[in-house]
Amino acid sequence: MTLTELKEYVQARRIVSELEIAMHFRVEPSVIEPMARRWIDKGLMAKVDMDGTKCGGCTACADGIKRHYEWLGPQSVTFVKKL
Repeated sequence: MTLTELKEYVQARRIVSELEIAMHFRVEPSVIEPMARRWIDKGLMAKVDMDGTKCGGCTACADGIKRHYEWLGPQSVTFVKKL
């Protein structure tokens, strides 16, 4: 998993659990936070602790799936060069 892949995955889902990211990229959950920190430090991503509350995507978080990441930056944009 690269920083760009992490960004694109979270960006596409807007908010996603650490466990979902780890499963998608087949890495240990402990790998996610240090990489996400790069985007968090730039103000483009935020770490969200759900504390069992609803985020809108399901009914509630199970124990152990409380840490989520939310994309705060701009959505991906495709630029078209005018000739």
